[in-house]
Amino acid sequence: MIDTETENALTNELIELLHSSGRIIEIRKGTFLFQEGQIASEMFLILSGRIQISKMNAEGQELYLRLCSEHDIVGELTLFTEDPHYIFNARVIEDGYVAAIQLDVLEKALFQNSNLGFQFIKWMNDHIRRTMTKFRDLVLYGKKGALYSTLIRLSNSYGNHQEDGIHITVTITTQDLAHFCATAREIVSRMLTELKIKQIISIEHKKIIIHNLDYLKKENDCENCPIAHCTID
Repeated sequence: MIDTETENALTNELIELLHSSGRIIEIRKGTFLFQEGQIASEMFLILSGRIQISKMNAEGQELYLRLCSEHDIVGELTLFTEDPHYIFNARVIEDGYVAAIQLDVLEKALFQNSNLGFQFIKWMNDHIRRTMTKFRDLVLYGKKGALYSTLIRLSNSYGNHQEDGIHITVTITTQDLAHFCATAREIVSRMLTELKIKQIISIEHKKIIIHNLDYLKKENDCENCPIAHCTID
């Protein structure tokens, strides 16, 4: 989800533009909105449902990069490029709808409207910083750091604060977490078991409850960066 400050700065004009594009697409679970290598002609705004953004390496290993939902934008990295192709996969994991806008139409609008262009550049800057911090956690802190970082980001994007902890409102499997951490499911399973023994987390009805977020932050030497830069979207 786009954080409140970014959403207020970005969506008023940009979402209106996307809505007025006149192309609304129904998306179905298990299908792809676009796939890596396809010729890119449109950028998309999620109106409802959820989309998983991922990258596949030559060995067939999949790395999850984003978990996107309402008011998130996907396909944005194809703007202002020659012969644009999508560089990620966008797989639908929950039915919904997206609004699509032709890249050339959006590029023209950004050139003609300096305020709209500034808003989009600001959003892109925040987006890039989120991506860089994800890779930092994966590279500097290893598999455990990547898992803890993913749990923290899930709590910021999909956390519901209750008396017993932060309830993650989306269903995340062990395999999903493994894809976010670029490691094997068995390794993530062992780390989750350790966290459950320490009562840092628990899992009920396939959904994670974080009981001690400070522990995860401390173990990852959390820099207390703005929540806008520490989300899973």
